[in-house]
Amino acid sequence: MDRKYIIAGNWKMNKTPAEAKALLEEIVKANAGKTACEIVLCVPAIDIPAAIEATAGTNIKIGAQNVHFKDNGAYTAEISAAMLKECGVEYVIIGHSERRQYFGETDQTVNLRTAQALANGLKAIVCVGETLEERKDGITFDLISIQIKRAFKGISAEDMANVVIAYEPVWAIGTGETATNEQAEEVCCFIRGLIAELYSTDVANAMTIQYGGSMNAKNAAELLAMDNIDGGLIGGASLKAPDFTTIIDSVK
Repeated sequence: MDRKYIIAGNWKMNKTPAEAKALLEEIVKANAGKTACEIVLCVPAIDIPAAIEATAGTNIKIGAQNVHFKDNGAYTAEISAAMLKECGVEYVIIGHSERRQYFGETDQTVNLRTAQALANGLKAIVCVGETLEERKDGITFDLISIQIKRAFKGISAEDMANVVIAYEPVWAIGTGETATNEQAEEVCCFIRGLIAELYSTDVANAMTIQYGGSMNAKNAAELLAMDNIDGGLIGGASLKAPDFTTIIDSVK
């Protein structure tokens, strides 16, 4: 069946609001009217208002890079799902490996954030992936299975329609290393099979599964040609309008 292809950029901690506006204007101009995939830019929280303004009325969606799992409260520096929704945010990245590595994110908090995002009408891009040591130890599929089962505990099949899973091998994020087409496809296929077991074949077949380990302008076409890779979560290449546009144009 036809699945939605989604090319999402993760700007991480880059671009001031003025710089974000300038880059988005360039991206909008280069990609106006394109419909082969959904185009999403997940920007730093400080850039969200400028990003929403720069993309108003266009085919570009704006996402956030994190969301808290409570409605409100004494959580200094955090941002709630309701705040993001009111700003016009549509997507949010949850469980990125950098959040897990540097800020104590766990499978359990990924689950709480996912539930909160979905309850507030946001679409969740949930990241999973293994380290190089875990791949060498032959436990990639075990780890991915645990991450997914914990992330979606209590999440209904209906809510899964608003979930995207991004497979991001930790060893290929920001390193210049990329999983081979076959390695990426193997894990994305495994993820789809696991979703079928946990929910149904229909839910699995409808789900967008992205690859996110150093996808760039040079390797995107081959990766996106794989049967179970329905887009990319793009890091560094999303900060360069020409490269990001090339990746978008790789979707057939």
